[in-house]
Amino acid sequence: MKKIASFTIDHTRLEPGIYVSRRDVTPSGDVVTTFDVRLTRPNREAALDPRALHAMEHLAATFLRNHPVWSPKVVYWGPMGCATGNYLLMQGELESADIVDLMKETMAFIAGFEGDIPGASPRDCGNYTFMDPEGARRAAARFLHETLENITPASLHYPE
Repeated sequence: MKKIASFTIDHTRLEPGIYVSRRDVTPSGDVVTTFDVRLTRPNREAALDPRALHAMEHLAATFLRNHPVWSPKVVYWGPMGCATGNYLLMQGELESADIVDLMKETMAFIAGFEGDIPGASPRDCGNYTFMDPEGARRAAARFLHETLENITPASLHYPE
């Protein structure tokens, strides 16, 4: 089988950032941009705890789907299987730079969130106790302060 595009990225050189992973065109002609929101340095530092990623998923998805400007374009937010980041799918032909401010807002929301995680109940979630809200807050704060607040072009384009 042909190797898929995401497996051709040199993960040994990948840094935290926001990358356009792919663009797809639906049968109706809509463009969907998939962003790689990479929170850690793959294979060079610890991956995120899956419980923290799960809490982050609930918080980010809730925040993004309620955003006053961007919510109509949000298709999906979810964790990567390797636990080094998340995918954000959005309607439209967007660039990484287009969503930096949105990601700053999202990570600030997660980093400062107090209270019950939205959807973390037996009725609403298939594994509602599998959450680490404090881990999600730490990961979001780190990404916000170390990457997003000092974003560079290298953090917006996959390494060549």
